[in-house]
Amino acid sequence: MCGRFASTLPIEQLARLFAVTEPRPNSAPNWNLAPTQPAAAVRRHPESGKRVLSLLTWGLLPSFAKADGKGPRPINARAETVATNALFRGAFARRRCLIPADAYYEWHTEGGRKQPYAVARADGAPLALGGLWEGHRAPDETVTRSFAIVTVPADVTLADLHPRMPLVLEPGDWAAWLGETETDPLALLRPNGGLRAWRVSARVNNARNNEPGLLVAEAEGGLPGQSELGNVRGVGT
Repeated sequence: MCGRFASTLPIEQLARLFAVTEPRPNSAPNWNLAPTQPAAAVRRHPESGKRVLSLLTWGLLPSFAKADGKGPRPINARAETVATNALFRGAFARRRCLIPADAYYEWHTEGGRKQPYAVARADGAPLALGGLWEGHRAPDETVTRSFAIVTVPADVTLADLHPRMPLVLEPGDWAAWLGETETDPLALLRPNGGLRAWRVSARVNNARNNEPGLLVAEAEGGLPGQSELGNVRGVGT
């Protein structure tokens, strides 16, 4: 699953990376982004068809949810059922988005405790996580836009860390995921093998902790991109 991630790139940099020309929101860097918090997302505007950057709340609130917004707000959607599950199938068909991230966090039980790891692209580029978004309109006309991250079975190099991982999309797949081409999105639901993992501080466990040091490699002390720690089998052994 994916229950926490870091998203720190400035909005202007994200706009250039994802070729967004529409108005862009203000977004503060977040090294420990948790469910219920807002995150930058790239989506295709339902009317103009152009790419837009929006702040969406993590935890999908379907458009058909109760007027008071109460009910399940899943943060993840399993790839195996995303096209058939009533919570996700509408968004999967028409409202897919990209969630930019520096890295995501995962926990592995070691010595009876949960040890956090950060996972990022091995080439140092930002992650583009595959997401689904919805807009829910309350009786007072307030609209809540929210998202969930699609998860897939973990790549073999990360399977020892956790059996699942977020869907990571390559730049060549962004247009298809956003619905800009006729490509079947089911064909994109596969693990990405170009990632690496490194041990980080247990301070990540508390979502109130939010600073750059959370991404520092605990074992080696280097910043991501400066420490080649390899896959999880080679970390902390």
